[in-house]
Amino acid sequence: MRNYEYEVKNRVDFIRGVLADTGADGVVYGNSGGKDCSLVGILCKKACDNTVGLIMPCGSKRNYEIDKTDAEAVAKQFGISTRVVDLTNIKNEFSKVVGDKTQLTDNALSNIPPRLRMTTLYAVAASENRLVAGTGNLSEIYMGYFTKWGDGAFDFNPIADLTVTEVYEFLRYLGVPEFIITKAPSAGLFDGQTDENEMGISYRSIDDFLLADTANKSDRKIIEKFHKASEHKRNVPIIFRG
Repeated sequence: MRNYEYEVKNRVDFIRGVLADTGADGVVYGNSGGKDCSLVGILCKKACDNTVGLIMPCGSKRNYEIDKTDAEAVAKQFGISTRVVDLTNIKNEFSKVVGDKTQLTDNALSNIPPRLRMTTLYAVAASENRLVAGTGNLSEIYMGYFTKWGDGAFDFNPIADLTVTEVYEFLRYLGVPEFIITKAPSAGLFDGQTDENEMGISYRSIDDFLLADTANKSDRKIIEKFHKASEHKRNVPIIFRG
């Protein structure tokens, strides 16, 4: 287990350094009521009082219920400012306009909300001289379980080196409510969606692979498949170099 007292200090110093280097006045992040954004929000608030979390429901019933309630609860406990920006109508109109020109697949539709949220975060950031904080953890990043130019777009990320297991440990150290830790991880892209069901593997198995290089043959195959297929997400755009 990491020394989380030490981790808090180092990550707070990192965030303050990024803000100082860029001349930004504050931080904005997407507060979905999940484990990762809770940790990012707390760390950013410790580093910069001018931190705001945007709660951005976008069509899923869960966005308006458990996600919003949990997001507000953590923000209240740690004194983090929040704003609600409802993107549902924008998503519906966008899907209609684009859908008139092409047959939108389920994959295309599920990636619209993260990209609308990214646009919202950067609009606020540009208007208020803030930086956008990323909320992806190492387990998700390794698997490529994020939307390119959606939740994979940010100015800095203070938890990108932490596995899901370590995020949970960190949250317990900080005294985050247990309901954040025990609920099934979900991007909330549609009702009933969970990360592990969508990937076909548990975060525990992924973390065992990343932290100790232990995984059975079946799990290793899944992990390697996801990692290889998502390599383009972790690198700069593919460009011609003459």
